[in-house]
Amino acid sequence: MTNDHGSPLQRLCDYASADPSRPAFVMAKSGEVLSYAMLEERSRRVAGYLQHMGLKRGDHIAMLMVNGLDCPVVALAAQRSGLYYTPLNYRLTQGEIEFILRDCGATALVVSREVLDCAQIVARESPQLTVLLTTGDGSDAFVSLSSVYANGYYDETVLDECEGDMMLYSSGTTGRPKGVVRTASFAPWGTPTRSERMLLTMYRMDRGTVLLSPAPLYHAAPLGWAMAAIRSGATVVVMAKFDAVEALAAIEQYHVTHTLMVPTMFVRMLALPQAQRNLYDLASLRYVVHASAPCSVHVKRQMIEWLGPVIHEFYAGSEGNGCCVVSTEEWLAHPGTVGRALVGALHILDDDENEVPHGEVGMIYFSGLPPIEYHNDPEKSRSVLSKQGYTTLGDYGWVDQEGYLFIADRRTDLIISGGVNVYPRETEEVLAMHAAVFEVAVIGVPNPEFGQDVMAVVQLRPELHPSDQLRQDLIGFCRDNLAHYKCPKHLMFDELPRTETGKLLRRVLKEKYARAEGGTS
Repeated sequence: MTNDHGSPLQRLCDYASADPSRPAFVMAKSGEVLSYAMLEERSRRVAGYLQHMGLKRGDHIAMLMVNGLDCPVVALAAQRSGLYYTPLNYRLTQGEIEFILRDCGATALVVSREVLDCAQIVARESPQLTVLLTTGDGSDAFVSLSSVYANGYYDETVLDECEGDMMLYSSGTTGRPKGVVRTASFAPWGTPTRSERMLLTMYRMDRGTVLLSPAPLYHAAPLGWAMAAIRSGATVVVMAKFDAVEALAAIEQYHVTHTLMVPTMFVRMLALPQAQRNLYDLASLRYVVHASAPCSVHVKRQMIEWLGPVIHEFYAGSEGNGCCVVSTEEWLAHPGTVGRALVGALHILDDDENEVPHGEVGMIYFSGLPPIEYHNDPEKSRSVLSKQGYTTLGDYGWVDQEGYLFIADRRTDLIISGGVNVYPRETEEVLAMHAAVFEVAVIGVPNPEFGQDVMAVVQLRPELHPSDQLRQDLIGFCRDNLAHYKCPKHLMFDELPRTETGKLLRRVLKEKYARAEGGTS
């Protein structure tokens, strides 16, 4: 593979040697810089320390880290050492963290100082952990990363340098997290993965790229994109946490060319007054890519009207079983699509696992790539396979005549009322067009006669307040634009619970409103 300058994709040490002071990572707000030379030296020393402590290719480390400059150092140290590494959501409970550590078989844990108190408890309950590192001051159990960075002894370690890989865990929005097995190639260090090649080619990343990373790096896509970007000599600007105004300021200050966002970030930026949005020069943007959660047609149109034809979308999962992509131009010709298959072949199957005609809703499957494997869960691995050997993420959708995929909903979100299927996303799309709605989620709640009722949970725009009249207006608006059986029988006003990466926690809403009756808020 080559970059845009026509030369072979280089190893990190080559970038560090050619331009030592070049920023590899920058913290958006503070301006703190991690140069390519520092990234090379620190990641090599951490890799040397891990090898010195007995870790070898194929072993596993876990990372419980907030967004900061240490996170990519540790990830790269594992990547260049042939290790599997699992980024953990630092908002998980102690029990959830301990489960993942046991399940993935991690023998090393690296934590940020901000979560050290919790990590010390976790470490005591996790005897398999033999290596403990922290970005904070060292303790009886944890060694300080800064002491490893400063120790030139590890420069002399003869590294077994080969490519490792992430082992990701699902977000757990529908239950206990599941580990996704991706077999490391152990290829020579510096060999990009298939997904990295795709990113670098499709979104034209090179040494002129400045990637804004506003989401938590424990999430699959943000960390994966950052790791891909440095393969091309790009600069990654990291936000400690997302803020709409700070994101716009960072785009202007650092001349950001690429960013990866989730639709919730779009909603929050669009909620800013037009005059405030107009204060920032965003002309450097070439690719504003979104994924991870559904984006309403209404919101996406507004983003395109604001930023122009730089909005791109992809549909994929941590499982890596297939990928669809769509550009602005394609989306405008097929509003609501998540794109055509770029990786893998797309299939829509009915409940008997037979192909359905274009335009008919069914389960979305991909073929042409290795089957999905969930760690320590062969039953789950088998459950996502069709009789043809295709694999699914559990989403419903349909394909138009030109091969563009449209998402209906997840199987677990489908509402069945009186034997009729209701796809929540369709109802959400309509309600999202109402001027009073900031965000909306549609769920099924129990009904003793029909099985389920349709309920909408609406988060109003900040300047508005709930009222019975507004509730009736919203239900009426929906009934004016959609078949009545798809419209909410109950409508509640509430703030929508989301993960830090923007995924809606429908499970939380379903549990909260399981016994809801009537239309009171």
